[in-house]
Amino acid sequence: MAFNVILEMKGTEAHLTLSGELDAASAGVLKGTVEQAAGNNPAKLVMHMQDLSFMASAGLRVLIFAKQKMGEKVGITLIGCQAPVRSTLEMSGFHHSVYLQDAE
Repeated sequence: MAFNVILEMKGTEAHLTLSGELDAASAGVLKGTVEQAAGNNPAKLVMHMQDLSFMASAGLRVLIFAKQKMGEKVGITLIGCQAPVRSTLEMSGFHHSVYLQDAE
């Protein structure tokens, strides 16, 4: 399934809705969207991931980039991670750097 990401600003929060498979071929699309979101100086970054079925290590690198790009004061919340995606986050230890939320 093709990767897709939608950016919406809701007040001071940047919301990204991810769907499909996030791999090396699509990681650049997410990185560009993260940079666009960061340009809006959000107080919080929320990623809606319930429709993201797969995330390769390239996708994880973009999440790490997002954490660095947003800075220490911007919390990142990942909502609705499916089991394969959550597993990648937990195996890498990145789940300690973000807030995981099962549903909205």
